Amino acid sequence: MSMHAGRVALVTGAGSGIGRASALIFAREGARVVVADIDGAQAKATAERIVQGGGEALALAVDVTSEAQVEGMIRQAVERFGRVDAAMNNAGISHRPVPFHELTQAAWDQMIAVNLTSVFLCIKHEIAQMLKQPVLGAGRGAIVNTSSGAGIVPAPGQPHYTAAKHGVLGLMKNVASEYAAEKIRCNSVLPGITETAMIAASFAENGPEYRKKLESTVPGGVLCQPEEIAETAVWLCSDHARRVNGQGIVVDGGGVLR
Repeated sequence: MSMHAGRVALVTGAGSGIGRASALIFAREGARVVVADIDGAQAKATAERIVQGGGEALALAVDVTSEAQVEGMIRQAVERFGRVDAAMNNAGISHRPVPFHELTQAAWDQMIAVNLTSVFLCIKHEIAQMLKQPVLGAGRGAIVNTSSGAGIVPAPGQPHYTAAKHGVLGLMKNVASEYAAEKIRCNSVLPGITETAMIAASFAENGPEYRKKLESTVPGGVLCQPEEIAETAVWLCSDHARRVNGQGIVVDGGGVLR
């Protein structure tokens, strides 16, 4: 039987990259999928791919920095599918590296809002729903957040990104500790440098030498693919990972070893 047969999965930032790959793999594994992204057209495109493959999906345009919109996302998911068994809080942004003393407060505030506060808001409302649900299989629900290798080691020139991704792991540990008795798990994936639209934009801006520089920092010289991160995230939300709780799983081929 597929890992998520008969279950409902929610993915934020699902319009592209790791989020889209995760939504597609959740669907492959039998889940009905709520596809959320700030870009409604991209969310719709992901949902259409799921439907074309024989699955069920609900596309939603959501700004996850807005608590009202996050609450509405959960409400619409439950109205459509009845529950939320798995949630992947993946939406995030990155900025160009700058020296610490040149980082503006506006950049700091945006990064923390999108990469940390949104995770808090999503977890808060996901848990509120999961607590209402009867146990299905090994639990009431499982949450996975997208952190980063920068949740363990600093991202050069990105102190605000580093702080946010460290913060995601702190939230994860609180949730894992507080809700284990309620049969709700919370883990994180920590991707290495992954070929997404976000990294493609930086390649276009900085040229081929920048790509070579990044590839030289990756084990084997090969960047991660979104599907490689997504496979781990989907597994973490399944009953196969029922004993994994409060863990940050690095998916980078061995680049960050701590």
